[in-house]
Amino acid sequence: MKEVISSKKAPGAIGPYSQGIVAGGLVFVSGQLPIDAATGVMAEGIEEQTRQSLTNIQYILVEAGLMMKDVVKTTVFLADMSLFGDMNKVYATFFETDCPARSAVAVKALPKDALVEIECIAAR
Repeated sequence: MKEVISSKKAPGAIGPYSQGIVAGGLVFVSGQLPIDAATGVMAEGIEEQTRQSLTNIQYILVEAGLMMKDVVKTTVFLADMSLFGDMNKVYATFFETDCPARSAVAVKALPKDALVEIECIAAR
């Protein structure tokens, strides 16, 4: 059985998917673009975009009753691998100890020309 998770503080889905799904004690958060749901504006620069994407993840996790410390796996999609260092500096501020497993990959392009998109899996 699955449960849909949605937060009005995170940007709404721009396609046929859910912000998050709870299934089998895990919470799967869809890739979060660096858009501020209140303004609809995308943050500028990789550091601010990383911060906004991770903040959007936090909002969705809170709706599921979880926190960033509950994240067990993230996947970071970057528009260019040269952005990795600056993304990583901000990422580290969200996961200071007991960091989740992570993959980071460069992709050809991201929706809305974002520099970063981040998804995660958290455990209840």
